Amino acid sequence: MNTPRHNDLDRPEVWQARVDLAACFRAAAQMGLHEGVCNHLSFMVPGRDDLFLVNPDGWSFGEITASRLLICDFNRRVISGDGVPEDTAFYIHARLHMRVPRARAAFHTHMPNATALTMVEGPPLLFAGQSAMKFYGRVAVDEEYGGLALDEAEGDRIASTIGDADILFMRHHGVMVVAPTIAKAWDDLYYLERAAEVQRLAGASGRPVRPIPREIAERTAEQMRHEGGRDSPALHLASIKRRLDASAPEYRQ
Repeated sequence: MNTPRHNDLDRPEVWQARVDLAACFRAAAQMGLHEGVCNHLSFMVPGRDDLFLVNPDGWSFGEITASRLLICDFNRRVISGDGVPEDTAFYIHARLHMRVPRARAAFHTHMPNATALTMVEGPPLLFAGQSAMKFYGRVAVDEEYGGLALDEAEGDRIASTIGDADILFMRHHGVMVVAPTIAKAWDDLYYLERAAEVQRLAGASGRPVRPIPREIAERTAEQMRHEGGRDSPALHLASIKRRLDASAPEYRQ
């Protein structure tokens, strides 16, 4: 394992990652996607494969600032910051980042609508609404709820279960979103909850939910992946930061 190099953690791109991740915490709090002082968002330190940013134990999403985030290694050592990661945050995120290198960002929440879908029989997400098309072919389901993740074996099991998927529905628990960038993880987290919300509303009507035909779902998912070169996730995160700059600029501190 590499050790932190002189000034390695003070590079501008590391600070920018801190700011972007803090913005996601604040936005998630404003939208009710958090749960008390639980749930965790993490991101690998830019340029490093052995260190990750994560929230400290005991602080709500709405209190997170760029400088409050911890930098940890895979052995639970806090390299930078005050505090320690919450136990399940470490055992899930450290093992996931270590075993799934493509997961540069890992966002785990118990957001209400998506979590509700983990508690019902059948596939959690029905591909019946346009927002759900964003996730067509990108979802895995962890069927083996076993209580709190308090050891490396549980983190390894979750990492193995996610496979090639970007979205993991964790039965009776919550969701995990993995992505190569903070912007992509935030965009997926937001739209996943919106897709789950409209599915829940459709189900509450008491009428059968009508799925989109497979060939149309596949074509729409492909359209959403490309969007003519438009970087929708980056634009989405930029809009979040503009709103926070107007209402809660301390997230940048």
